[in-house]
Amino acid sequence: MLLQNKQVAIVGGGPGGLTLARLLQQQGAAVRVYERDRSRRERVQGGTLDLHDESGLAALRTAGLLDAFRAHYRPGADRLRLTDKHATVALDQHADASADTFGDAAFRPEIDRGPLRHILLDSLQPGTVVWDSQLVAVQPLGAGWQLTFQGGATATADILIGADGANSKIRPLLTPIRPFYSGVTIVEGTVYDSVQNAPQLHALTKGGKIFALDDAKTLVVSAKGDGSLTFYTGCKMPETWARDSGIDFADAAEVRAWFRQEFAGWDKIWEELFASETTRCVPRPQYCMPLDQTWPAQPNLTLLGDAAHLMPPYAGEGVNMAMLDALELSECLTCEQFPTVQAAIAHYEQHMRQRASAVAQETLEQTERLHAPGALGYLVELFGAPHGSML
Repeated sequence: MLLQNKQVAIVGGGPGGLTLARLLQQQGAAVRVYERDRSRRERVQGGTLDLHDESGLAALRTAGLLDAFRAHYRPGADRLRLTDKHATVALDQHADASADTFGDAAFRPEIDRGPLRHILLDSLQPGTVVWDSQLVAVQPLGAGWQLTFQGGATATADILIGADGANSKIRPLLTPIRPFYSGVTIVEGTVYDSVQNAPQLHALTKGGKIFALDDAKTLVVSAKGDGSLTFYTGCKMPETWARDSGIDFADAAEVRAWFRQEFAGWDKIWEELFASETTRCVPRPQYCMPLDQTWPAQPNLTLLGDAAHLMPPYAGEGVNMAMLDALELSECLTCEQFPTVQAAIAHYEQHMRQRASAVAQETLEQTERLHAPGALGYLVELFGAPHGSML
């Protein structure tokens, strides 16, 4: 095997990095995952994740974790309501009596990020993840790499894989290509104890998702298993709006005042998102890697997930792409097809970039359509079609 007597370092303990670690360990590879969080329970943010049969679920099947996923996914969390700014429901999947099942290509079961992370962590050998490892420097060391972390700790590896997201510290070692701004900025937030703090939206969400579209803006609300609601506003903004606005996004009152102005004419129900002083928001300008990006394959270095092909979330492919990257990279590194690690990486990267380019094109088109007049009608038609899906 190409990885015999080689130490693999994966920087980043998200779904992509952890899936890769599991798949490589199944084949006997020596793997360490370096994660900046101080523990497995420190920071589990974001909404629910819908896994697709041909990508995220395929990776879990190969990893032998589909039964664990079945035990922890949230039936019904994939059901969607489409509304206008007045919260008038235009399409309601909760009224659909059909029951998709595992093995159906259209079935996209949802799971919260926390349970998915625990499934993957529990599948790894003890000591695989090195917590509290904030990478600050990487430099060549012989035929491999030396990693230096905040606090001065170091590690070495023969093969280095960047699974460290949008602000990857590994990517610049491979290419200077940077992402471009998509034109849309998201404001992300969480409402804890939604029964108490957002009762009308809790009822409207019905344990699933709401997509509200109007005035060339989007508002997505997702229920989580812990009783919270995560939400994302989407607006066309200048790239530096978040920095230049002067808004303290940790102050719910300031964000609420911005929302009332930016979403003027929207129903008062949406203001429940900002009613609790415990709500904390984060502005996220949305970027995308160039569709034609390329770089020469290296003998001991590669990327997966957002580090490789960052894109906006409006096609719902982020975590699925990362987990499929992990599956394909693991297969390339552990099969007998390639004479060298570099040849295996080259094959993986060529197919990964082609696949990501096609999805990024679709994502950019979706991003534009959802932030343009007529977006609600477009989505109603899309989701009303057989097997219609976006996120």
